[in-house]
Amino acid sequence: MAEPKTKPTAVSVTGFIEKTTEGKKKQDAYTILEMMEKITKEKPVMWGPSIIGFGSYTVKYPNGKEYDWPASGFSPRKQSLVVYIMPGFDRYEELMSKLGKYKTGKSCLYINKLEDIDLKVLYQVIKQSHSYMKKYKK
Repeated sequence: MAEPKTKPTAVSVTGFIEKTTEGKKKQDAYTILEMMEKITKEKPVMWGPSIIGFGSYTVKYPNGKEYDWPASGFSPRKQSLVVYIMPGFDRYEELMSKLGKYKTGKSCLYINKLEDIDLKVLYQVIKQSHSYMKKYKK
């Protein structure tokens, strides 16, 4: 297994948002940034070229290798905002039913625009996810 490219960098989070987003997506990115700072009580750090992460935990793979990954994070992508909910959505079924319009991957919550969802519910999902990940934090 190759060394992961997604590692903490010294790139400015606000510089990244300013350079890569515009209009409503930029506003939504700053809303998520503020929300995650409030929930995690941690400073955001760029992980790789496009993930804004808060805190970290160690992922251990079946081959024994260990790598760090953000405990909470998001990425303002062109297509949608991606919020990373670790370790997935099974434990948040009730909240997810109230969230609004979204799609999911394994641990990725895809939101086209924040107007499509209930921000109070998103806050609770992120808060519970981050709280759960605290037991794995470095």
